[in-house]
Amino acid sequence: MKTILVPIDFSTYSQNALKVAAKIAQRNGSEIHLLHMLELPSQMNDAVSSGVPIPEIILFIKKAQEKIEQILSQDFLKEISTVQHIKFENAFSGILSYIKENKTDLIVMGSHGISGIDEVLLGSNTEKVVRLSDVPVLVLKKETTEFKGEHFVFASDFSEEVKKPFQKMLNFTQIFNAKLSLVMICTPNSFKTTALSEQIINDFVSDFTIDNYTITIYNDTNIEKGIINFSRKVGADLIGLSTHGRTGLAHFFTGSISEVLVNHSIRPIITFKI
Repeated sequence: MKTILVPIDFSTYSQNALKVAAKIAQRNGSEIHLLHMLELPSQMNDAVSSGVPIPEIILFIKKAQEKIEQILSQDFLKEISTVQHIKFENAFSGILSYIKENKTDLIVMGSHGISGIDEVLLGSNTEKVVRLSDVPVLVLKKETTEFKGEHFVFASDFSEEVKKPFQKMLNFTQIFNAKLSLVMICTPNSFKTTALSEQIINDFVSDFTIDNYTITIYNDTNIEKGIINFSRKVGADLIGLSTHGRTGLAHFFTGSISEVLVNHSIRPIITFKI
């Protein structure tokens, strides 16, 4: 893991995300890329695209650079290699275009979560990045004041398509030498016997080299609640999931477990694209 991208809007949430990214970078010798998005009025965007500098744009850039320099001067970033970028684009599309243009191994983002009608109609920038990013996304909430990463819950159906993201997840757990709790959530709509569920997980795990792990079959009313309740029960530091990144009508009708958890779990979430 050489490059960690941290989108920063100078909020408490993005500051917390940067602190966690620094902790990962220290353990792994990674470089941190700070990305700040400047969303400009349409007339200013026209000026940017035409290459004509105007005083307002110059002022916005200067203020953003000053704030970034203040952030980079903090003690927790000392001895960590950093790169800073300012882009003129809306937040989620700017992040996605950045990872396509630059080799990125991990995105670390802060999120306050949303609920109710806003969740249905708007979604959040973080949720959209989780859905569409081809690289792992680690999402931190405001409740995350200290990140340990020593106990990792990975929830899955443990199907064949999950094997590739599962290997990426194992690589991440090695950074913190984490204990791994593998869990399959059984619900009334997706019931499997304990014997069958354990056989599925054991067959899946047999293709990997894992030392410190446990297997659990957990019953709940739905998968999202099951993951949240199990993670709380075992005191997990982090929840890992694989995501399909569905869009359009498929996403509208089926939803995404990862996105629901990004909005509603108080624990950090890391997602790996299938």
